[in-house]
Amino acid sequence: MDLPVMPPVKPMLAKSVAGIPPGMQYEAKWDGFRAIVFRDGDEVEVGSRTGKPLTRYFPELVAALRERVPERCVLDGEIVIAREGRLDFDALTERIHPADSRVHTLAERTPASFVAFDLLALADKALLDVPLSDRRELLVRALAGVTPPVHVAPATTDVEVARRWFEEYEGAGLDGVIAKPLTLGYLQDERAMFKIKHERTADVVVAGYRFHKSGPVVGSLLLGLHDDRGVLQHVGVSAAFPMKRRAELVEELEPLRMADAAGHPWAAWGDEAAHETARLPGAPSRWSGKKDLSWVPLRPERVAEVAYDHMENGARFRHTARFRRWRPDRTPESCTYTQLEEPVRYDLSEILGTAPSGEH
Repeated sequence: MDLPVMPPVKPMLAKSVAGIPPGMQYEAKWDGFRAIVFRDGDEVEVGSRTGKPLTRYFPELVAALRERVPERCVLDGEIVIAREGRLDFDALTERIHPADSRVHTLAERTPASFVAFDLLALADKALLDVPLSDRRELLVRALAGVTPPVHVAPATTDVEVARRWFEEYEGAGLDGVIAKPLTLGYLQDERAMFKIKHERTADVVVAGYRFHKSGPVVGSLLLGLHDDRGVLQHVGVSAAFPMKRRAELVEELEPLRMADAAGHPWAAWGDEAAHETARLPGAPSRWSGKKDLSWVPLRPERVAEVAYDHMENGARFRHTARFRRWRPDRTPESCTYTQLEEPVRYDLSEILGTAPSGEH
Protein backbone atom coordinates (compact mmCIF):
# COMPACT_ATOMS: atom_id res chain seq x y z
CA MET A 1 0.00 0.00 0.00
CA ASP A 2 1.36 3.39 -1.04
CA LEU A 3 -1.04 6.29 -0.43
CA PRO A 4 -0.40 10.01 0.21
CA VAL A 5 -1.91 9.49 3.69
CA MET A 6 -0.81 6.21 5.27
CA PRO A 7 -2.04 4.29 8.31
CA PRO A 8 -2.29 4.71 11.16
CA VAL A 9 -4.40 7.88 11.19
CA LYS A 10 -5.89 9.16 14.44
CA PRO A 11 -9.35 10.58 13.68
CA MET A 12 -10.22 14.20 14.30
CA LEU A 13 -12.44 14.44 17.38
CA ALA A 14 -15.22 16.64 18.76
CA LYS A 15 -15.80 18.36 22.09
CA SER A 16 -19.20 18.56 23.75
CA VAL A 17 -21.14 21.83 23.67
CA ALA A 18 -24.61 22.63 24.97
CA GLY A 19 -26.18 23.99 21.77
CA ILE A 20 -25.80 23.83 18.00
CA PRO A 21 -23.39 26.62 16.95
CA PRO A 22 -24.24 28.70 13.86
CA GLY A 23 -22.35 28.97 10.58
CA MET A 24 -20.98 25.44 10.26
CA GLN A 25 -21.49 22.16 8.42
CA TYR A 26 -23.78 19.81 10.32
CA GLU A 27 -24.03 16.04 10.27
CA ALA A 28 -25.72 13.39 12.37
CA LYS A 29 -23.58 11.85 15.10
CA TRP A 30 -23.41 8.17 14.18
CA ASP A 31 -23.34 5.58 16.96
CA GLY A 32 -20.96 2.96 15.63
CA PHE A 33 -17.24 2.23 15.27
CA ARG A 34 -15.19 5.16 13.97
CA ALA A 35 -13.13 3.88 11.07
CA ILE A 36 -10.51 5.18 8.65
CA VAL A 37 -10.64 3.30 5.34
CA PHE A 38 -7.50 3.03 3.19
CA ARG A 39 -7.84 1.66 -0.34
CA ASP A 40 -4.97 1.24 -2.78
CA GLY A 41 -6.16 -0.95 -5.63
CA ASP A 42 -7.03 -4.38 -4.26
CA GLU A 43 -5.57 -3.53 -0.86
CA VAL A 44 -8.09 -2.32 1.72
CA GLU A 45 -7.32 -1.59 5.37
CA VAL A 46 -9.76 -0.39 8.00
CA GLY A 47 -8.26 1.34 11.02
CA SER A 48 -10.02 2.01 14.32
CA ARG A 49 -10.00 5.16 16.41
CA THR A 50 -7.06 3.74 18.39
CA GLY A 51 -5.18 2.82 15.23
CA LYS A 52 -5.74 -0.92 15.64
CA PRO A 53 -6.98 -2.67 12.49
CA LEU A 54 -10.64 -3.64 12.13
CA THR A 55 -10.17 -5.21 8.71
CA ARG A 56 -10.51 -8.89 9.67
CA TYR A 57 -13.78 -8.37 11.56
CA PHE A 58 -15.75 -7.00 8.60
CA PRO A 59 -14.90 -9.10 5.50
CA GLU A 60 -18.20 -8.27 3.79
CA LEU A 61 -17.52 -4.56 4.20
CA VAL A 62 -13.95 -4.84 2.92
CA ALA A 63 -15.30 -6.53 -0.23
CA ALA A 64 -17.91 -3.81 -0.70
CA LEU A 65 -15.36 -1.03 -0.22
CA ARG A 66 -13.06 -2.63 -2.77
CA GLU A 67 -15.92 -2.55 -5.30
CA ARG A 68 -17.47 0.84 -4.50
CA VAL A 69 -14.94 3.47 -3.42
CA PRO A 70 -12.26 5.13 -5.58
CA GLU A 71 -9.27 2.95 -6.36
CA ARG A 72 -6.91 5.14 -4.33
CA CYS A 73 -8.46 6.99 -1.41
CA VAL A 74 -8.58 7.46 2.36
CA LEU A 75 -12.02 7.91 3.93
CA ASP A 76 -13.12 8.82 7.45
CA GLY A 77 -16.45 7.46 8.57
CA GLU A 78 -18.39 5.10 10.80
CA ILE A 79 -19.11 1.39 10.68
CA VAL A 80 -22.71 0.74 11.72
CA ILE A 81 -25.23 -2.08 11.79
CA ALA A 82 -28.93 -1.39 11.23
CA ARG A 83 -31.79 -3.58 12.40
CA GLU A 84 -35.46 -2.80 11.93
CA GLY A 85 -34.69 0.76 10.91
CA ARG A 86 -32.41 1.56 13.87
CA LEU A 87 -28.73 1.41 14.64
CA ASP A 88 -27.85 -1.63 16.76
CA PHE A 89 -24.62 -1.10 18.70
CA ASP A 90 -24.89 -4.42 20.54
CA ALA A 91 -24.86 -6.29 17.24
CA LEU A 92 -21.83 -4.26 16.22
CA THR A 93 -19.82 -5.16 19.32
CA GLU A 94 -20.53 -8.85 18.70
CA ARG A 95 -18.62 -8.56 15.42
CA ILE A 96 -15.30 -8.21 17.26
CA HIS A 97 -14.63 -11.91 17.73
CA PRO A 98 -11.35 -13.87 17.74
CA ALA A 99 -12.67 -16.88 15.80
CA ASP A 100 -12.61 -16.54 12.00
CA SER A 101 -15.56 -18.93 11.65
CA ARG A 102 -17.66 -16.74 13.93
CA VAL A 103 -16.55 -13.59 12.10
CA HIS A 104 -17.79 -14.99 8.78
CA THR A 105 -21.04 -16.27 10.28
CA LEU A 106 -21.81 -12.84 11.73
CA ALA A 107 -20.82 -11.15 8.46
CA GLU A 108 -23.72 -13.00 6.85
CA ARG A 109 -26.12 -12.70 9.80
CA THR A 110 -25.54 -9.04 10.74
CA PRO A 111 -23.79 -7.33 7.80
CA ALA A 112 -22.30 -3.91 8.47
CA SER A 113 -22.44 -0.65 6.54
CA PHE A 114 -19.91 2.17 6.19
CA VAL A 115 -21.06 5.79 6.36
CA ALA A 116 -18.39 8.11 4.91
CA PHE A 117 -18.24 11.70 6.14
CA ASP A 118 -14.76 12.91 5.21
CA LEU A 119 -12.12 12.41 2.53
CA LEU A 120 -8.46 12.54 3.60
CA ALA A 121 -6.79 11.55 0.33
CA LEU A 122 -7.78 10.93 -3.27
CA ALA A 123 -5.53 9.45 -5.95
CA ASP A 124 -2.07 10.96 -5.27
CA LYS A 125 -3.26 14.03 -3.33
CA ALA A 126 -3.39 14.36 0.45
CA LEU A 127 -6.31 16.52 1.58
CA LEU A 128 -5.50 17.03 5.26
CA ASP A 129 -4.79 20.74 4.76
CA VAL A 130 -7.79 21.35 2.48
CA PRO A 131 -10.77 23.21 4.07
CA LEU A 132 -13.70 21.04 5.10
CA SER A 133 -16.09 22.68 2.61
CA ASP A 134 -13.81 21.65 -0.26
CA ARG A 135 -13.24 18.15 1.14
CA ARG A 136 -17.00 17.72 1.34
CA GLU A 137 -17.43 18.61 -2.34
CA LEU A 138 -14.69 16.17 -3.28
CA LEU A 139 -16.23 13.44 -1.12
CA VAL A 140 -19.68 13.80 -2.70
CA ARG A 141 -18.15 13.79 -6.17
CA ALA A 142 -15.88 10.79 -5.44
CA LEU A 143 -18.76 8.71 -4.07
CA ALA A 144 -21.47 9.89 -6.45
CA GLY A 145 -23.87 7.04 -7.11
CA VAL A 146 -22.36 4.82 -4.43
CA THR A 147 -24.61 1.95 -3.35
CA PRO A 148 -25.20 0.19 0.00
CA PRO A 149 -23.56 -0.91 2.17
CA VAL A 150 -21.44 2.19 1.51
CA HIS A 151 -23.13 5.56 2.12
CA VAL A 152 -22.27 9.25 2.24
CA ALA A 153 -23.40 10.92 5.45
CA PRO A 154 -26.04 13.62 4.89
CA ALA A 155 -24.70 17.12 5.62
CA THR A 156 -26.17 20.61 5.66
CA THR A 157 -25.10 24.17 6.40
CA ASP A 158 -28.64 25.14 7.46
CA VAL A 159 -28.76 25.32 11.26
CA GLU A 160 -32.54 24.91 11.25
CA VAL A 161 -32.22 21.64 9.37
CA ALA A 162 -29.59 20.56 11.91
CA ARG A 163 -32.00 21.32 14.76
CA ARG A 164 -34.66 19.20 13.08
CA TRP A 165 -32.18 16.36 12.62
CA PHE A 166 -31.27 16.60 16.30
CA GLU A 167 -34.89 15.94 17.25
CA GLU A 168 -35.84 13.41 14.56
CA TYR A 169 -32.76 11.26 14.03
CA GLU A 170 -32.57 10.03 17.61
CA GLY A 171 -35.53 7.80 16.78
CA ALA A 172 -33.24 5.91 14.39
CA GLY A 173 -30.64 5.39 17.12
CA LEU A 174 -28.33 8.27 16.20
CA ASP A 175 -26.50 10.10 18.91
CA GLY A 176 -26.99 13.83 18.26
CA VAL A 177 -25.40 16.30 15.84
CA ILE A 178 -21.78 17.11 14.88
CA ALA A 179 -20.90 20.70 13.89
CA LYS A 180 -17.76 21.26 11.80
CA PRO A 181 -16.18 24.64 10.95
CA LEU A 182 -16.22 25.06 7.17
CA THR A 183 -12.62 26.28 6.92
CA LEU A 184 -11.25 23.46 9.08
CA GLY A 185 -8.40 21.28 7.87
CA TYR A 186 -8.22 17.69 9.11
CA LEU A 187 -6.52 17.84 12.52
CA GLN A 188 -5.62 14.36 13.70
CA ASP A 189 -6.46 13.51 17.32
CA GLU A 190 -7.60 17.09 18.06
CA ARG A 191 -11.03 18.04 19.40
CA ALA A 192 -11.60 20.62 16.70
CA MET A 193 -15.26 19.84 15.98
CA PHE A 194 -18.33 20.15 18.19
CA LYS A 195 -20.83 17.51 19.29
CA ILE A 196 -24.29 18.19 20.62
CA LYS A 197 -25.81 15.17 22.31
CA HIS A 198 -29.16 14.42 23.86
CA GLU A 199 -29.29 14.53 27.64
CA ARG A 200 -32.04 13.30 29.90
CA THR A 201 -32.20 12.53 33.60
CA ALA A 202 -33.35 9.45 35.48
CA ASP A 203 -33.59 8.45 39.13
CA VAL A 204 -31.64 5.25 39.68
CA VAL A 205 -30.74 2.91 42.54
CA VAL A 206 -27.07 2.97 43.58
CA ALA A 207 -26.49 -0.70 44.39
CA GLY A 208 -22.71 -0.98 44.46
CA TYR A 209 -19.42 0.53 43.39
CA ARG A 210 -16.05 -0.41 42.00
CA PHE A 211 -12.78 0.89 43.38
CA HIS A 212 -10.70 3.31 41.35
CA LYS A 213 -7.55 1.95 39.71
CA SER A 214 -5.48 4.35 41.83
CA GLY A 215 -6.57 2.99 45.22
CA PRO A 216 -9.41 2.55 47.76
CA VAL A 217 -11.67 5.32 46.49
CA VAL A 218 -14.80 5.03 44.36
CA GLY A 219 -14.07 4.44 40.69
CA SER A 220 -17.65 4.06 39.50
CA LEU A 221 -21.12 3.74 40.99
CA LEU A 222 -23.19 0.78 39.78
CA LEU A 223 -26.71 1.83 38.83
CA GLY A 224 -29.96 -0.09 38.68
CA LEU A 225 -33.59 0.21 37.59
CA HIS A 226 -36.51 -2.07 38.44
CA ASP A 227 -38.16 -3.88 35.56
CA ASP A 228 -41.90 -4.60 35.31
CA ARG A 229 -41.44 -7.65 37.55
CA GLY A 230 -39.80 -5.55 40.28
CA VAL A 231 -36.37 -7.08 39.61
CA LEU A 232 -33.43 -4.67 39.91
CA GLN A 233 -31.48 -4.69 36.64
CA HIS A 234 -27.97 -3.27 36.24
CA VAL A 235 -28.23 -0.42 33.72
CA GLY A 236 -24.79 1.20 33.76
CA VAL A 237 -22.33 3.23 35.77
CA SER A 238 -21.52 6.78 36.79
CA ALA A 239 -17.79 7.36 36.93
CA ALA A 240 -16.69 11.00 36.45
CA PHE A 241 -15.81 12.33 39.90
CA PRO A 242 -12.95 14.51 41.20
CA MET A 243 -10.51 12.53 43.35
CA LYS A 244 -11.63 14.26 46.53
CA ARG A 245 -15.25 13.34 45.80
CA ARG A 246 -14.27 9.71 45.17
CA ALA A 247 -12.89 9.48 48.72
CA GLU A 248 -15.96 11.21 50.16
CA LEU A 249 -18.25 8.71 48.44
CA VAL A 250 -16.57 5.78 50.20
CA GLU A 251 -17.45 7.36 53.55
CA GLU A 252 -20.98 8.32 52.48
CA LEU A 253 -21.77 4.84 51.27
CA GLU A 254 -20.10 2.92 54.14
CA PRO A 255 -23.38 2.51 56.13
CA LEU A 256 -24.85 0.67 53.12
CA ARG A 257 -21.87 -1.59 52.51
CA MET A 258 -22.59 -5.33 52.66
CA ALA A 259 -20.06 -7.89 53.88
CA ASP A 260 -20.61 -9.86 50.67
CA ALA A 261 -23.12 -10.13 47.83
CA ALA A 262 -25.29 -12.80 49.51
CA GLY A 263 -28.86 -11.50 49.54
CA HIS A 264 -28.06 -8.75 47.04
CA PRO A 265 -30.23 -8.54 43.88
CA TRP A 266 -27.05 -9.04 41.83
CA ALA A 267 -25.63 -11.87 43.94
CA ALA A 268 -25.32 -14.14 40.90
CA TRP A 269 -23.05 -11.70 39.02
CA GLY A 270 -20.14 -14.18 38.99
CA ASP A 271 -22.21 -16.91 37.30
CA GLU A 272 -21.82 -16.49 33.55
CA ALA A 273 -25.11 -18.30 32.88
CA ALA A 274 -27.03 -15.81 35.06
CA HIS A 275 -26.18 -13.02 32.61
CA GLU A 276 -28.37 -14.73 30.02
CA THR A 277 -31.55 -13.90 31.94
CA ALA A 278 -30.68 -10.75 33.90
CA ARG A 279 -28.59 -7.60 33.62
CA LEU A 280 -25.83 -7.92 36.20
CA PRO A 281 -22.54 -6.06 36.75
CA GLY A 282 -19.33 -7.71 35.72
CA ALA A 283 -20.60 -9.54 32.66
CA PRO A 284 -17.62 -11.32 31.13
CA SER A 285 -16.76 -10.12 27.64
CA ARG A 286 -13.89 -9.99 25.17
CA TRP A 287 -13.72 -6.22 25.85
CA SER A 288 -12.94 -6.63 29.55
CA GLY A 289 -10.11 -9.13 29.06
CA LYS A 290 -8.32 -9.62 32.40
CA LYS A 291 -9.77 -6.45 33.90
CA ASP A 292 -10.86 -6.78 37.54
CA LEU A 293 -14.67 -6.65 37.47
CA SER A 294 -15.19 -7.19 41.21
CA TRP A 295 -17.37 -4.66 43.03
CA VAL A 296 -18.52 -3.64 46.48
CA PRO A 297 -22.20 -4.53 47.10
CA LEU A 298 -24.42 -1.93 48.75
CA ARG A 299 -27.86 -2.38 50.18
CA PRO A 300 -29.98 -1.00 47.30
CA GLU A 301 -31.55 1.78 49.34
CA ARG A 302 -30.09 5.02 48.02
CA VAL A 303 -31.39 6.88 44.95
CA ALA A 304 -29.41 9.23 42.71
CA GLU A 305 -30.38 11.42 39.79
CA VAL A 306 -28.13 10.90 36.79
CA ALA A 307 -28.01 12.42 33.31
CA TYR A 308 -27.82 10.14 30.29
CA ASP A 309 -27.97 10.59 26.53
CA HIS A 310 -29.87 7.50 25.39
CA MET A 311 -30.60 3.87 26.15
CA GLU A 312 -29.19 0.88 24.28
CA ASN A 313 -32.08 -1.36 23.22
CA GLY A 314 -34.17 0.21 25.97
CA ALA A 315 -32.24 -1.76 28.60
CA ARG A 316 -29.10 0.10 29.68
CA PHE A 317 -27.35 3.43 29.39
CA ARG A 318 -25.37 3.50 26.15
CA HIS A 319 -22.64 5.68 27.70
CA THR A 320 -21.46 6.46 31.21
CA ALA A 321 -24.19 8.34 33.10
CA ARG A 322 -23.35 11.63 34.80
CA PHE A 323 -24.10 11.99 38.51
CA ARG A 324 -26.27 15.01 39.32
CA ARG A 325 -27.43 14.68 42.95
CA TRP A 326 -28.80 12.37 45.60
CA ARG A 327 -32.59 12.00 45.74
CA PRO A 328 -33.54 11.28 49.37
CA ASP A 329 -37.16 12.00 48.44
CA ARG A 330 -37.36 8.97 46.14
CA THR A 331 -37.75 5.34 47.14
CA PRO A 332 -35.70 2.67 45.37
CA GLU A 333 -38.90 0.87 44.34
CA SER A 334 -40.02 3.95 42.39
CA CYS A 335 -36.92 3.81 40.17
CA THR A 336 -38.32 1.93 37.18
CA TYR A 337 -37.89 1.87 33.42
CA THR A 338 -41.23 3.61 32.99
CA GLN A 339 -39.68 7.01 33.83
CA LEU A 340 -37.39 6.87 30.78
CA GLU A 341 -38.21 8.88 27.69
CA GLU A 342 -38.39 6.97 24.43
CA PRO A 343 -37.64 8.93 21.25
CA VAL A 344 -40.17 8.81 18.45
CA ARG A 345 -39.18 6.08 16.00
CA TYR A 346 -37.48 7.27 12.80
CA ASP A 347 -36.53 4.88 10.03
CA LEU A 348 -32.78 4.86 9.35
CA SER A 349 -33.47 4.33 5.63
CA GLU A 350 -34.98 7.82 5.55
CA ILE A 351 -31.52 9.13 6.46
CA LEU A 352 -29.25 6.87 4.45
CA GLY A 353 -31.63 6.77 1.50
CA THR A 354 -30.82 10.41 0.72
CA ALA A 355 -27.18 10.26 1.77
CA PRO A 356 -25.37 10.53 -1.58
CA SER A 357 -26.46 14.12 -2.24
CA GLY A 358 -24.39 16.91 -0.82
CA GLU A 359 -26.86 19.32 0.75
CA HIS A 360 -30.18 18.72 2.49
